[in-house]
Amino acid sequence: MSRRVVRQSKFRHVFGQAAKADQAYEDIRVSKVTWDSAFCAVNPKFLAIIVEAGGGGAFIVLPLAKTGRVDKNYPLVTGHTGPVLDIDWCPHNDNVIASASDDTTVMVWQIPDYTPVRNITEPVITLEGHSKRVGILSWHPTARNVLLSAGGDNVIIIWNVGTGEVLLSLDDIHPDVIHSVCWNSNGSLLATTCKDKTLRIIDPRKSQVVAERARPHEGARPLRAVFTADGKLLSTGFSRMSERQLALWDPNNFEEPVALQEMDTSNGVLLPFYDPDSSIVYLCGKGDSSIRYFEITEEPPFVHYLNTFSSKEPQRGMGFMPKRGLDVSKCEIARFYKLHERKCEPIIMTVPRKSDLFQDDLYPDTPGPEPALEADEWLSGQDAEPVLISLKEGYVPPKHRELRVTKRNILDVRPPASPRRSQSASEAPLSQQHTLETLLEEIKALRERVQAQEERITALENMLCELVDGTD
Repeated sequence: MSRRVVRQSKFRHVFGQAAKADQAYEDIRVSKVTWDSAFCAVNPKFLAIIVEAGGGGAFIVLPLAKTGRVDKNYPLVTGHTGPVLDIDWCPHNDNVIASASDDTTVMVWQIPDYTPVRNITEPVITLEGHSKRVGILSWHPTARNVLLSAGGDNVIIIWNVGTGEVLLSLDDIHPDVIHSVCWNSNGSLLATTCKDKTLRIIDPRKSQVVAERARPHEGARPLRAVFTADGKLLSTGFSRMSERQLALWDPNNFEEPVALQEMDTSNGVLLPFYDPDSSIVYLCGKGDSSIRYFEITEEPPFVHYLNTFSSKEPQRGMGFMPKRGLDVSKCEIARFYKLHERKCEPIIMTVPRKSDLFQDDLYPDTPGPEPALEADEWLSGQDAEPVLISLKEGYVPPKHRELRVTKRNILDVRPPASPRRSQSASEAPLSQQHTLETLLEEIKALRERVQAQEERITALENMLCELVDGTD
């Protein structure tokens, strides 16, 4: 009699659970815009959600600890004249978020650590370059201040947010609307899906397609694609019979998928959230009430179904917490922020363990908040892997860091200053876009610095007096 061999994996028993009711965020009017983005972005400090707003677009930013009912007059981030379609937190500064809108602009915002008294209406910088609505945003994983945007004009623009300049514009690659864009782990390549049913791998600095696959899924509904840690691609789409599919591809051989999983028949586009540390992909469909998850391995069959987290309410959108924002003491390996019609509910994925010690097999070193490159270095052709941190002692987000924008004078022919040289507070131009609160904070910090210098001068003068008295 043959015995069935059970596959060895520490993630076979990943367990999903919704947070208790008092840990949810209530009374949030989640946006009703018809757009296939996540509508939610989260980092170790803040939760941001695109909301309904009259006369333009807005999103709300809440400190993670501010659970419970949200006051109807809670300040919003407002500045766009059309609906906000996508938001994305900067991976290298937890106080900086970018927003893309139907009004063709991208805005980058500085969020203070304290709760503002009124709506935040002044972005640090507005990026104007698209001719139609902008629906996709993605920060570069390793280079400072590099942001990608993709619009309804079929153009991808890569910006240097620190100067407001367009670094690269990819305007003749996609013949139709772009559905998704994803960087690989070091930001040297992009994977895009398009309405023309083609999955492309692009080298953005050469403006060329490295590899492409027409119709990776036969169905008519939109595709999505993400890179895996080893450079393969995961795509979600639909079969000819409208069955939802997950496929794993090797870009060196795009003829046949490495693995193909068929799921159910449903209209919702599957949003893939991939965790490179555990090599698990979580599939969240808009309008679904479940999250399916699969482990990607190097042995056949390569894609292993793990489990499905199911709930009663359908999801309007989903936020995915970076690894450094998880609670390692509870063996938490993923946390989602599920959007309902009027609330946001955390969903926690854990690997049950008996020991209270740090589980280093669950938590390899993970990308931290420090960039590995400056924007100019990346543009010149350099690549670098993310700067990793250990989660053994838990992660404490750094204090508020200012995003300084120094717009270069296009009429000035002198070469720009070295990108590594940081600007001191005394040299920094006072941007008119600073909020009143930020200015007050800066003045307070300068006063404290001056006071410290004065105390040092007094101490040195006293030492000098004692020396003079001693020689007399």
